[in-house]
Amino acid sequence: MTKQINILSTKKLSEIQKKALLDANFEVIDEDFININYKKGLSFGEDLGEALIFTSQNAVQSVLNHPKWEELKTKNVFCVGIKTKELLTENGFNVVAYTGYAADLAEIIVLIYNKESYTFFSGNLRRDILPNTLKENGIQFNEIEVYETNLTSKKITQKLNGILFFSPSGVESFLEKNKITNEICFCIGETTAEALENKNIKNIVIAQKPSVENVITEVVEYYK
Repeated sequence: MTKQINILSTKKLSEIQKKALLDANFEVIDEDFININYKKGLSFGEDLGEALIFTSQNAVQSVLNHPKWEELKTKNVFCVGIKTKELLTENGFNVVAYTGYAADLAEIIVLIYNKESYTFFSGNLRRDILPNTLKENGIQFNEIEVYETNLTSKKITQKLNGILFFSPSGVESFLEKNKITNEICFCIGETTAEALENKNIKNIVIAQKPSVENVITEVVEYYK
């Protein structure tokens, strides 16, 4: 790369993740555009379903903070995302099925596991697709909100060439104080890309697999 390429990540990167971009000669800014608060004093109640649903690592982490979380390990788990699955498996949960997207998980539950009852551990900004699909198909579930996502937008004054997005709420937060004109937007997945498309933003590259590392790989490949 001859001219300097400025990249913004809308979440703080680990040292290894950031190094991959710096080693490729990018100028890198990384800022957290959202903030996660795990809910304290959660009550799981008596009506926990036969199986559990997690659509994010944040939901898993919040549940792991509960003093009685180990009691949940007897239940089968359905989840979205390989990192979510890894976190669950590391902590002794039995993951029956996982997918890259909530819509796909809902479809699997409806087609194959429709006789079970579920508890869905969610966040305050969760999308409607999974609970709506379960409702429409008469699948018994209850929902417990276990974390909150807060937008922490920041004004970015540097000229950017590329922006890394990891969630629809990250897109919303960035756009609170910034505009996207001709920057290339690198997205962790289709749901995040849809949030940009809804704002009429066209320069979008979606990672082949939904992980931070794959987003970084797409950036390096794109500018080679």
